[in-house]
Amino acid sequence: MTSAQIHSLDIRLLRYFAVVAEENNMSRAAQRLFMSQPPLSRHIRQLEERLGVTLFERHSKGLTLTNDGVRVLEIIRPLLAQQEKTYQALSQLAQTEAKSLRLGLTTAFEQGVFAALEAQIDVSLQIIRHSSPELVRQVRRGKLDAALVALPLETSNLVVSPLDWHEPLIAALPAHWPEAEMASLSLALLNSRPLFWFRRERNPVFFDYTRQIFQREGYAPSCLEEPLEHDVLLARIAHGDGLSILPSSFAAIHRQGVVFRPLQASNLCVTAGLAMLPENAARFAWLTSILSEMFSSFK
Repeated sequence: MTSAQIHSLDIRLLRYFAVVAEENNMSRAAQRLFMSQPPLSRHIRQLEERLGVTLFERHSKGLTLTNDGVRVLEIIRPLLAQQEKTYQALSQLAQTEAKSLRLGLTTAFEQGVFAALEAQIDVSLQIIRHSSPELVRQVRRGKLDAALVALPLETSNLVVSPLDWHEPLIAALPAHWPEAEMASLSLALLNSRPLFWFRRERNPVFFDYTRQIFQREGYAPSCLEEPLEHDVLLARIAHGDGLSILPSSFAAIHRQGVVFRPLQASNLCVTAGLAMLPENAARFAWLTSILSEMFSSFK
C-alpha cells in the first residue's frame, strides 16, 4: 500500500477490525457494532485488500487472527486509544460551549424511564417525543441534535452509541382473559388471541427481528392495526379487543382492565441507543456519558 493509500484509510475499518478481533466471531461483532453481518464482512475484506494481508483465518467455529492480524492489531491499538481520548477531550470542550440541545426521546419505552433526564443535562433542553423511526428521520434532517432510540432500528448514515439499558418485551392483555391468571406466558399459548401489531413499513428492522423470533417460537397470531397512542392501545386491550407486546417498563402503568405478564424464553428485547449525525458525535459525546451513568444508576 502506498503512503497516499495509507493516509486515505478510513479509521472506521480499523475499529471494525478491532471489534471482530475481540469477538473472534463476525456475527457477535456485527451485533456490537449495530450493523448486519454482510456489510461488516465486506469492510474486513476491504481492509485486507487495502493492507495486502490476510487478517483472519476463517473456520467453522469462528475466526482466528493470523500473525499479520496480530501485528496489525498491535499497531492500531494506540491509534484507537488516542482517538477515544481525543473524542473525550473534544466532548468536554463542547459541553462547556453547548448552549442548547434538541433531543428526541423514543416512545418505545415508558416515559417514566426518562424522568430524571432533564435534571442531568445542564443546557437549554428541547425534548421531542416520537417513535424511534421518526426520531431517526428528524436527526438525519438536522431537526434534532440527537435522539434516544430503541434498537434494533435502521440507522444508516448515523452514529449510534449503544447504552446499557435493555428491556425484555412482555405481554399486555385483558385482565378478564384466562391467560391473565398465569404467572408467565409462552408466545405459542397466545396464538388464538388477536395481537395489536404495527405494519412492517413503520419499522422494518424491528419488524423482521420480532418476526424471526415469532416464527422460532411457533407464534403466528392474527394481527390488528396497532394504535399509535399508547393510551388508546391500552384502552382497546382493557376492552378485550386483543393483546400487545411491549417493553417491560410499560408494566409501571396501572391501567384498569390490563395486566402485564412476562414471556417465557422468547428472547425478545429492546436496547436503548443514542443516534446522531457523524459530525455531531464529538460535540455531544458528553451526552452519551450522562445517559450511560443515568441508566447504570437504575440497575
